[in-house]
Amino acid sequence: MTRKKAEEIGASYLVTGATGFIGRRLVRRILERSGSTVYFLARAHSLDRLPALREYWGVDERRTVALVGDLTAPRLGLAEADLRRVKGRIDHFFHLAAVYDLAAGAEEQVAANIEGTRHAVDLAVAIGARHFHHMSSIAAAGLFEGIFREDMFEEAENLDHPYFATKHESEAIVRRQCTVPWRIFRPGVVVGDSRSGEMDKIDGPYYFFKLIQKMRQLLPPWMPTIGLEGGRINIVPVDFVVAATDHIAHLDGHDGECFHLTDPHPMRVGDLLNVLARAAHAPEMAMRVNAALFGFIPPVVRKSLMALTPVRRIRNAVMLELGLPEDLMDFINYPTRFDCRETQKLLQGTGIEVPRLDSYAWKLWDYWERHLDPDLFIDRSLRGQVEGRVVLITGGSSGIGRATALKVAEAGARTLIVARDPEKLEETRGEFAAHGLELTTYSADIANYEQCDALVAKILEEHGGVDVLVNNAGRSIRRAVENSYDRFHDFERTMQLNYFGALRLTLGLLPTMAAQRRGHVINISSIGVLTNAPRFSAYVASKAAMDAFSRCAASEFADRGVDFTTVNMPLVRTPMIAPTRMYEHVPTLSPEEAADLVVQAVVHRPERIATRLGIFGQMLHAVAPKVAQIIMNTTFRMFPDSAAAAGKTEGAAPKPTADQIAFQQMLRGIHF
Repeated sequence: MTRKKAEEIGASYLVTGATGFIGRRLVRRILERSGSTVYFLARAHSLDRLPALREYWGVDERRTVALVGDLTAPRLGLAEADLRRVKGRIDHFFHLAAVYDLAAGAEEQVAANIEGTRHAVDLAVAIGARHFHHMSSIAAAGLFEGIFREDMFEEAENLDHPYFATKHESEAIVRRQCTVPWRIFRPGVVVGDSRSGEMDKIDGPYYFFKLIQKMRQLLPPWMPTIGLEGGRINIVPVDFVVAATDHIAHLDGHDGECFHLTDPHPMRVGDLLNVLARAAHAPEMAMRVNAALFGFIPPVVRKSLMALTPVRRIRNAVMLELGLPEDLMDFINYPTRFDCRETQKLLQGTGIEVPRLDSYAWKLWDYWERHLDPDLFIDRSLRGQVEGRVVLITGGSSGIGRATALKVAEAGARTLIVARDPEKLEETRGEFAAHGLELTTYSADIANYEQCDALVAKILEEHGGVDVLVNNAGRSIRRAVENSYDRFHDFERTMQLNYFGALRLTLGLLPTMAAQRRGHVINISSIGVLTNAPRFSAYVASKAAMDAFSRCAASEFADRGVDFTTVNMPLVRTPMIAPTRMYEHVPTLSPEEAADLVVQAVVHRPERIATRLGIFGQMLHAVAPKVAQIIMNTTFRMFPDSAAAAGKTEGAAPKPTADQIAFQQMLRGIHF
């Protein structure tokens, strides 16, 4: 039957995989033919999706007839009534249903790709279909070294991977067992629509999108990076595959042939990644390491390295973080090129061609970031992290602690706060109650070991444990070392609360966290730990001690589900800094802004949260410590001790000089 006759008479089609990414688009294109009717395989449990599917196709059930069945059952599991219904009526049988996923299990792929194709062929023969069209894949060639032509099949090699093996075997079934005139289509790696970017899953080049996104978050777009180089990856958009399949399937005289729906000019891996990086406004990979170099490492050496527990765990963690399949690196050096000249001849003059990737890559990226990015499906809201969970905040009756408690209580947490002053605690509880929020308060001085232990025992008895602990209570002393020669007690009392008190409370609650394999310890530290702020030697030393403990503990509890986060907080306008009158003229965060940083820690559970200035200060001390010392010494001499620290009576806050104002603006948030 010619293409023209099919359009005039109104052909009947049977399609498997009609609900899939390629299938539903192919059905829509088929339905554009006047009078065509499409029968399609549908599973019983997915019938409720049919109204939306028909709305997408723009037709009703008279032109799209669902046949309830199962790909893995003989003759696709069709009932006898449905077999009679389609027998002798099907002009074109399109078999698209299969597993198109490198990461799928071998058993699943055998059932769908091999047995599913066998059942489809048996059905096509049984109902007397006039044409059978099999959607295969370039994977049927395996990892063939060289150019694979459209008339090649048996020459396929390196079929060890189950995806390659099952795709090859499914083709073999069509070639050897299908007595209905057949045609085979081998598309390249199918990506989203070149016009809309629409895609339905993460596969092929999409595996690299998360890596590119993370590079964009870490580095400016102008910074060159190091990337990989490998073989040529054949990328084709779904709209090309659908249009080419539809056109070739309706041409006369091409039964028993195979067609490569591929890009005649495929891109190397490095070029492909750079096209995607440009689309994402991420840094490009100026220097590329050829992945073929890894091939020189003897397999026995690679296997031995991967047998080492630390190497294996690090590799698995990185692959999981980036969403990469286990064996992705095995395909970086893809060795096969696909000759598609015969297909190109049949498409000549139709306007059906593979568009350049750089002309639509931005659409693929935009659609992925809006609809497919795995992070979109993780609840990153504060409520999603703390609702119904127990959150304990020390120093919770004022400042950062109170502001944080308010946010987590509003998000549905079982909020507990501890502070020394019973009156302030009761006042805070009343304020929360006025807003309809429940707050549990505990009066205790965690710097007192007996009170700290009693607090831990009471919380464990009443709540069974804590899910999130925020070590916020602290003491700060602003006094130069030269004014502290006879004030050793300043260092003792600062360390007693900021380190030993927080540590004792943490040690009391950690066993329950480890036992339930869920917990989060957040330590409110200081930007001074990163910048080594002068005049705060007692305070910074106590906070640095807790930072160091957390880093060590985090390594021990990494496999126990307990996380540790350090928040290197910049200067915040709280009662703790009120005695230093100079801070009235210094840029500071409000308690609510500081609480937002704590919320960020609760939601994302990073190892550290710090301002860019804090990180810069840390880097400067590491790279050029003398320069950092000069800067800090300049601030030390520019901003004198308070009158109280110098043993004098505190008066009105002096007006800052022009130099002081300039430094305060440049080094916003640093303690002076």
